[in-house]
Amino acid sequence: MTEKAHVLFSGGKDSSLSAIILEPFFDIQLVTCNFGILPTGTVAADIAQELGFPHQILKPDVSVLKAAAETAVKDGFPNNAINDIHRHVLTMLAKTDGVSMIADGLRRDDRVPHVPLPEIQSFEAKNKVLYCSPLMGFGRAAINKMIESNLVITEEESAVMLKCDYEAELREYLYGEIGEEATHKLFPKSHKQSRVISRIRK
Repeated sequence: MTEKAHVLFSGGKDSSLSAIILEPFFDIQLVTCNFGILPTGTVAADIAQELGFPHQILKPDVSVLKAAAETAVKDGFPNNAINDIHRHVLTMLAKTDGVSMIADGLRRDDRVPHVPLPEIQSFEAKNKVLYCSPLMGFGRAAINKMIESNLVITEEESAVMLKCDYEAELREYLYGEIGEEATHKLFPKSHKQSRVISRIRK
């Protein structure tokens, strides 16, 4: 029986490509984090269907998002806040019955989320699961080449596009807490993100 890989899924090109890379070796289960602030789980489920992979929604308590928002405001930028959410989601998924392999779409050049190697090794040992980031050895240019032959995507500013990553609900939560103008100051001014439209079948 083929082992199942639970791939953290944002609906974007990186997590989609990671799932495709792992597909020959594992049964793929896409997993999207949703705090109930935005319908990101529904959007991700539709994209997962286009990709041809089963999908589930992981629902952490909103207190995790609240703590991350407080960190972002204190720091004046969202990096640590997003990393905190990612760590919580990894741990929550690792403690879910039937999960033995976790993957995500983190790349070599990513600053957030980012999991240092010693932390990965500690996470695997503590939770008795396997964890991998299939794109970690690749830079942006190489990944774009891989995407060209596998995925049809669209790109827009992250403040405009409803993407299914941690940032989307963190932004929305902060809008309600500190207002849109103050929230926009916390995030990079020009920051494009992708969303998958379809998969290129070969």
